[in-house]
This record gives sequence, C-alpha cells and structure tokens, in this order.
Amino acid sequence: MNSTFLRFLQLKEVLTGHQVEAEIDLTCQKLLEFLSVRHAQQKPLTVSEVMQLQQIASPATLHRKLSVLLEAGYVEFVFEGKNRRTKFVHPTAKSDQYFDALGKVLAQSLA
Repeated sequence: MNSTFLRFLQLKEVLTGHQVEAEIDLTCQKLLEFLSVRHAQQKPLTVSEVMQLQQIASPATLHRKLSVLLEAGYVEFVFEGKNRRTKFVHPTAKSDQYFDALGKVLAQSLA
C-alpha cells in the first residue's frame, strides 16, 4: 500500500523526530495544532478556555502542556485590548516554522 497519507506520516515522523519530539510530546503537538487552527480562524483561546479542552487532556495535564509549549517558545500569552486580566494564547514564529516544515513534508508526500 503506497497511500499518500502513509507517506506523509512517514515523512512527518522523520521531521518530528528531529525537530520537535525532543521538545514537545504528542499531547503538546495536538494542543499546539488546536491552538494554531483557532488562531488562524481569528478565534484565539484564553488560558481558561484551554483548560477546558478535555477532548485533548485533563485540565491538570493541559496546564502542564501549556507550560511546556510556553517554555519551548511555541506559544506566548497576549493581552488583547484594555483587558489586562484575560490572557490569550497565541502561536509564535517558532510554531509557524514548525507548520511550514510540515506543509513542505505534505507537499513532498504528494509528489
């Protein structure tokens, strides 16, 4: 079976094994994907909203994983407008680089 999706997964494995896996685990990757999609939709999540993403992990695990992403430089907390109490989670340029690399892997798997 020479499925495009399986080729993508194989190439992604090589990419994540070298670039990301040492810094963040699969739960962090899933959280980063979710946060980045929401940000791209112009619907960034607050830290409180992230804690409610129980389809990804428990609140305690989400808190730990968010801290890992923050420390690794994949996300940042941003205050929007005049409200200084609510922090939004935004992906950083490092996240953009990671997803750009994944996009290249996807394009390569289609070739």
